[in-house]
Amino acid sequence: MIRRLFRKKPHDPESKLGKFLAKYKIPREYFSVNRRSVSRGVLVGLFWGFIPMPMQMLGVVLTTPLMRFNVPIAISMVWLSNPFTMPAMYYMEYLTGNLILGLPGVHDVQLTMEWFREHWSEIVLPLYVGTAFYSVVVSTLIYLLINWLWIDSVKREKRAREKLRLSERSEDA
Repeated sequence: MIRRLFRKKPHDPESKLGKFLAKYKIPREYFSVNRRSVSRGVLVGLFWGFIPMPMQMLGVVLTTPLMRFNVPIAISMVWLSNPFTMPAMYYMEYLTGNLILGLPGVHDVQLTMEWFREHWSEIVLPLYVGTAFYSVVVSTLIYLLINWLWIDSVKREKRAREKLRLSERSEDA
């Protein structure tokens, strides 16, 4: 589980991270590792990551005053949309938008700027309808899944510890 990956350590104000946070007056909550912070970081990162726009990381940074989340995790989620995955993601969003709107879609796609300029008006509405679906619905579902997995993991750990305690007690008796 992620809690084991990032063991809780006392925040040393003399460490590089501590000095950086103090110098720029950045709240430590933006680096905290707990269920709410991590799941919100995934939510925010995926939300901005699905949107076809430049500088998606700036969207993450602009969201930080509105809610507390783990910023490094959010930024790493944004990078799931990268130059290698963007064409597939945006095509999937376009197809989903066409499905939601009931449109046939554009056929005979050519990967030239001229073709995109000519067909932009036919592409933009389905693309952003699909984008809205993935940004809101899919990122929310993944947020809920991470919350559930985290809670389930904590419950399993507690049951395992309790089982170990009971077995140790029965051996002692």
